[in-house]
Amino acid sequence: MIASRNIGLVAATATLLAAAPLSAIFQSWTWLVESVIAVAVVAGAAALTRLVRAPLWGQVLGMLAGLLLALTWLFPSDQELFAILPTPSTFAHFADLFTGSMQDMRSYGVEVPDTDPLLFIAVLGVGAVAVLVDVLAVGLRRPALAGLPMLAIYSVPVAVYVNSVPATPFVVGAAGYLWLLVTDNVDRVRRFGRRFTGDGRDVDVWEASPLASAGRRLAVLGVAVAVALPLAVPGLSGGLLDSLSRGPGNGAGNGSGSGGTSGRIDLFASLAGQLNQSQVADLVKVTTSEPSPFYLRYAVADELRQTGFQARNPTGRAVNRDLPDPAERARPGVQQTTYRATVEVTKSLSMSLMPVYAEPVRTDDLSGNWLYDPNQQVVFSNRENSRGRKYSFDYVRSTYTPATLRATQPLPADHPVRRQMTATPGPVPEVEELVKGLTQGKRTDYDRVLAIYQHFSADNGFSYRLSTESGSSGQDIVNFLTNKVGYCQQYAAAMAWLVRSAGIPARVAFGFTNGSKRDGGTYTLTNLNLHAWTEVFFDGVGWVPFDATPTYGVPGSTRSAWAPDTDAPEPTTPGTGVTDTPAGPEASAGPAGPDNADRDIDDGLSLGGTTPAEQPPVWPWWAAGLLALLALLAIPALRRLTLRRRRGGQPASAAVAATAAVDDGGEPGTRVVVVGVDADRARADAHAAWAELLDTMVDFRVPVDLTETPRATADRLVRDTLGDDSAATGSARLLGQAEERARYARDPLTGERLAPALRAVRGALAAQADRRTRLVAAVLPPSVLLRWRTTLADTSGRMAALTGRARYRLLRWNPRRLLADRAAR
Repeated sequence: MIASRNIGLVAATATLLAAAPLSAIFQSWTWLVESVIAVAVVAGAAALTRLVRAPLWGQVLGMLAGLLLALTWLFPSDQELFAILPTPSTFAHFADLFTGSMQDMRSYGVEVPDTDPLLFIAVLGVGAVAVLVDVLAVGLRRPALAGLPMLAIYSVPVAVYVNSVPATPFVVGAAGYLWLLVTDNVDRVRRFGRRFTGDGRDVDVWEASPLASAGRRLAVLGVAVAVALPLAVPGLSGGLLDSLSRGPGNGAGNGSGSGGTSGRIDLFASLAGQLNQSQVADLVKVTTSEPSPFYLRYAVADELRQTGFQARNPTGRAVNRDLPDPAERARPGVQQTTYRATVEVTKSLSMSLMPVYAEPVRTDDLSGNWLYDPNQQVVFSNRENSRGRKYSFDYVRSTYTPATLRATQPLPADHPVRRQMTATPGPVPEVEELVKGLTQGKRTDYDRVLAIYQHFSADNGFSYRLSTESGSSGQDIVNFLTNKVGYCQQYAAAMAWLVRSAGIPARVAFGFTNGSKRDGGTYTLTNLNLHAWTEVFFDGVGWVPFDATPTYGVPGSTRSAWAPDTDAPEPTTPGTGVTDTPAGPEASAGPAGPDNADRDIDDGLSLGGTTPAEQPPVWPWWAAGLLALLALLAIPALRRLTLRRRRGGQPASAAVAATAAVDDGGEPGTRVVVVGVDADRARADAHAAWAELLDTMVDFRVPVDLTETPRATADRLVRDTLGDDSAATGSARLLGQAEERARYARDPLTGERLAPALRAVRGALAAQADRRTRLVAAVLPPSVLLRWRTTLADTSGRMAALTGRARYRLLRWNPRRLLADRAAR
């Protein structure tokens, strides 16, 4: 029973350690405090049921009941009996929390705030894993299988975190799992009685054994490899593992509305959830010198799959460095003006994407953790979020005339942007037929896009309404084109799909309209101002925005000369509220995106080509890593060289000169120099020379038998290895004789030079060894590695023995024994 309690306690602690990766998701540690309470109650219930010798199913019921009581106390509905006993209203409250957690998962991005729905689902999950771990480790005695529910906890941050989860929580969770395995194995050994060695010596249960030491080393090595291997993969956001396992793309969400994390949260789901919120929350305040700015954007969805448009993982360079200048790519007819904006993100918006106007050229107050992707034209971070940040940036607004866009040429069929941005999961007959009818007779890409854009007008029966099913898959687009009722995400996705079907690159952009709260040049944007629109790529111009959503449904909507309001009878000048078709090309703008000629399409690992001027060179990092690796590999060789110099630095014969006043019949006061031999010094030199000889034999793969006498070892070396080399043969026998005299004789061997003898033997062994053996002996000396392994094993054994003795003393301590001793006195 005591063993079961110990394993149960270790299982509960291991569960909490395995939950450490959840720290990467939450902003604070409230989840940990509540999880500790829940797991403690579960462990207590398990101990009580085992104390009354309940069967396994009774233990499970007891732990589930304990978890229910803990959840009831932590998340009350104010209808409980005695504040802890659940009632039917408690279960209804739990159902509401579960439903709310689904909504919060779509709305919030890491790191998430401490909302009751998210805390409830986290504590419920950790508590359920604690029940499973206890059943597997204690009830079924299968602790190895307990790693599966622990791994389920780790999979949660892996599924939602940006790029990768920090390594420290993984190491903490792995340590808990290894602790559980060790505890179970120690208990199994104890069940068989006491351990004895071959000579009858009693062995403590914690004393190291060869198999146990090997197991511990393999466990530590496994954890180290699991942590270090991802670091060795080139580019965690664009390497091999990323191409195989990365998520569907960028996401966004917010603390009260829109926030998200790059690569994990569905942008369309987040947008739909926030536009349908009944509560209005201020998310962004932006001040700009531009009189009539276009939309503030934060993400794009440019990959079309069976389920609809998804966002790719962005890649780029630090935003505080020189950013690409769109003026370098401008073509005649494109007017470009530089403006400055200041953005203040409220605490209600927490996401790994930063709202900016298209084509920023310089930023202030943003660290190097924030990166800019020139292809997506988004600012993102893998380490920080936008919550509560204030920053400024300069940006270039590009404006075009219809004549400029009409003069562009279609992209070649093999152009990388056209191949990627016109890809569809498969032909949709209804879409293909509609596009064919709309673009028939149109000679330029712009005329084809304009025809598709004008199709989404009130004259064709389209209207705006939020209460529709969200989605951007092929069937969703067909339903929208048939019903002709939807909101911005349907309009943007449908137009992008139709434009792609016409063979023209298109994508969906996400951001904020200008809203209706304006004070001079400052706009206050809320969750109801979240918006989606279409961007179309024109050769030599870049990405040009087209907003097909009806203006009456979008406060702060902006129209342009190349994409006028199809429902307005006459163009009007943009005002402070809803803006209609501008009178000229100055009224609105769109980003002149990069040409993307070098865009990497086939590997699917990144968003696009960054030239060496756009991305910092990686060769300095590779060179530094190579130098560090070489320095690491040189440590054994340097250690071997140091030992060799230390051993050969003193003469073999240690003669000491002393002066003394001796009366030899000469003149008075005459001092005579007496030369003697320091026996201790001679023995030390002989031992050092012999140790160097043994290390040399190990380095050149000559067997060493420590049970042999020095003379026998020297004779075997001469007989089996040195052969007819008289110089080396004499030197080996000299070293053996010196060591033998130093060990067993009263007077050590003196007067012989041992260092030259060592060099002679080493030269003979090197001459007879092959090239590989000589290289290994010089670079990775086996003698040094063997000594390190021996030292590590000895240290590990001593630490295990010390820990075992301490634990044995703690287990023997019993308060009842102390009370009995006092009573006896």
